[in-house]
Amino acid sequence: MERDVTDLTPIFLSSQTGEANIGNFVGVSNGVTYNGIIYANAALEFYPASRHGHAPAVPDIVVPVNGSGGDAGTLSTASSQITQALNLPTNVERVYLDVIAQSQSNDEFWYFCVPNDQASNLLSCGNTAFRETEVTIDGQPAGVAPVYPWIYTGGIDPYLWEPIPGIQTLDFRPYRVDLTPFAGVLSDGNPHTVGVSVFNADSYFLATANLLVYQDHSAKTVTGGVLHNTLTAAPVPVVTENIMTGAGPTFTGSVSVESDRDFEISGYVQTSHGRVETILQQRVHFLSTQEFDVDATTDVQNAQQATTVDATTTVLGDGDAQTTEKHFSYPLALNYAFVANADGSASQTVTVNQQDIADEVRGEDGTLSVNNEVNATDTLNFDPTGHYAPSGSNTTQSYRRKTGDSCFARTLTAANQKLASVIGGKGCDD
Repeated sequence: MERDVTDLTPIFLSSQTGEANIGNFVGVSNGVTYNGIIYANAALEFYPASRHGHAPAVPDIVVPVNGSGGDAGTLSTASSQITQALNLPTNVERVYLDVIAQSQSNDEFWYFCVPNDQASNLLSCGNTAFRETEVTIDGQPAGVAPVYPWIYTGGIDPYLWEPIPGIQTLDFRPYRVDLTPFAGVLSDGNPHTVGVSVFNADSYFLATANLLVYQDHSAKTVTGGVLHNTLTAAPVPVVTENIMTGAGPTFTGSVSVESDRDFEISGYVQTSHGRVETILQQRVHFLSTQEFDVDATTDVQNAQQATTVDATTTVLGDGDAQTTEKHFSYPLALNYAFVANADGSASQTVTVNQQDIADEVRGEDGTLSVNNEVNATDTLNFDPTGHYAPSGSNTTQSYRRKTGDSCFARTLTAANQKLASVIGGKGCDD
């Protein structure tokens, strides 16, 4: 796994201690022996600037937002927060927050969750299939970060992900929240607090974030304030239940949950190069539709989920206007069928389509387009003693990144837990 950490440059300008930590249990638990010891190494690679490769603009300050002890914070309920007190310089010009909210425990398969009144009937978790990360400054709404539906290497069926994992599974990518409209507030010399929570968290999410601060180096003081903010404190999702109870009992039907957030936040800073106003216009839309057929021997759950973000950022300053448009889409289709037989044997069949789509249009700088997609299927066959074996395993992952005249694309296929093919360039002719 490779990660560009250029935006963390400020922490490399002085001596630091660091740690790479993979949580792992080795020993005996409930009669099962776990002996998978993980060995790992890591290296930082530095690329010097030159006249052919200029140094990129980087933040002046990086402030971590974590839980106690510097670790990722545990968010067990919607009211749980990780917070960080801020005492920033008085010349802040731009601010961003890179957020990761990782689902765990009852929330690991949040995209399968249902309304609380149906959780026991449908053999699932509660609080519906909707989660969203909320960002606040001094307790006031400041931004929204959608939660990506990560599926881990042991998720649902481990054989789905051998040897090709799900999207971002080994490389969580943060979602960047633009907090620049609040730069004038954060520059006023007073203490402030940034907070992160997850709407509908149901024990639990792990959350962490980095605040990236850019200063005006030609001014000791930057003034400004928030001009407009229509973001509400929490979403108001619409839940529709259509579950019928039959003899047995059996539970069949559908559940849907939809959320639509349409907001604008604007603010200004008075800098050494004049007044700069930033206007953020965002629509965050979420829709989940689930179908169920559940009884004493059958558990069928089919989930279709889509998260989309359409964002336009307009920066007014120096008599000019610069506009950036971004579009994110996280489609997920997950079909799960478990059937138990009278002799004690059973089968579990899972098919997954997972995507990560991002497009950015930045004025005259052109368009950046990234599309990552995984299709995976497998059946686990259980004998009456509980032992199981996979069958029919197939996985395909495609990735394409295109910017201007440059394009990189690669498609991997696997069958029966073995890599079958690697094809480069597929999709670059589109």
